[in-house]
Amino acid sequence: MTDVLFIKTSSLGDVIHHMPALSDARKARDDATFSWIVEEAFAPLVRMLPAVGEVIPVASRRWRKSLYAPATLTEIARSFEAIRTRRYDNIIDTQGLLRTALIARIARGRRHGYDSLSVRESLASHFYDARYRVDRNMHAVERNRILTGLALGYKPQGAPDYGLDRTRLSKGTSRYAVFLHGTARQEKQWPEEDWIKLGRALGGELVLPWGNEPERKRSERIASQVTGARVAPHTPLDQVAHLIAGAQYVVGVDTGLLHLAAALGVPLVAIFTGSKPSLTGPVGKGPSSRLGGDGVTPPVESVIDAIAQIAP
Repeated sequence: MTDVLFIKTSSLGDVIHHMPALSDARKARDDATFSWIVEEAFAPLVRMLPAVGEVIPVASRRWRKSLYAPATLTEIARSFEAIRTRRYDNIIDTQGLLRTALIARIARGRRHGYDSLSVRESLASHFYDARYRVDRNMHAVERNRILTGLALGYKPQGAPDYGLDRTRLSKGTSRYAVFLHGTARQEKQWPEEDWIKLGRALGGELVLPWGNEPERKRSERIASQVTGARVAPHTPLDQVAHLIAGAQYVVGVDTGLLHLAAALGVPLVAIFTGSKPSLTGPVGKGPSSRLGGDGVTPPVESVIDAIAQIAP
């Protein structure tokens, strides 16, 4: 039996973009078991994947807030000890950051990653035992799939498979839509007044999830102006996956939950304002439409037309 450790800790979109690489590996290497090191907030979602035998959570985002506190240092030491407990045949860092390369160095086994021209942070490549050239202009999903295939000795085939079953996660036929307005980067946001205008034009039941306090307040402001809109409760990601799986369609900016919708095959309209769809756009088997681009904000009317084309 071959033991493989994946390192893809964050962000949510990056974690979802790695899922097809895991599915490929499971199909190509049925003799292998797979473990995954991931940020603690995303662990509930990764645990939903049948191919993952062990999920190892880390809390780097939380640790940074009190890095030198004794309790934090103790927790970090325990996490590193847990990572070193087991020896792996192959360790694959598809994140390509210095912090994830350091985790790879802590783990025991043969370490694989991007070479210095392919990696996001060039210094990270020095921590790998095997380095691979993968075009940086490719979509993130394909970069992960290719790197994993090179490390494990196979060539990825077919369309991406995220390992998630929308039918199993949804709770029957629903007629609500989900608005994903939250994003950590200001330049990726779509104007709040446009969300309100869109909600009023669409009518029906609308659900607005949120991930932090500013997003909660924005959800409440939008919901207060749109009949039929409601703010979703704050729940772990596995429960959010159930919510999105049951939606009739999703409209969202370039954010992790939009990529989750694509992974589930939910019909979606992706609104881009400050990033490049060719590199990080949603990829999935459901009907979808991408609007806007880096520095280009699509009007509400275009979003309404796109919804008419993809909504069942």
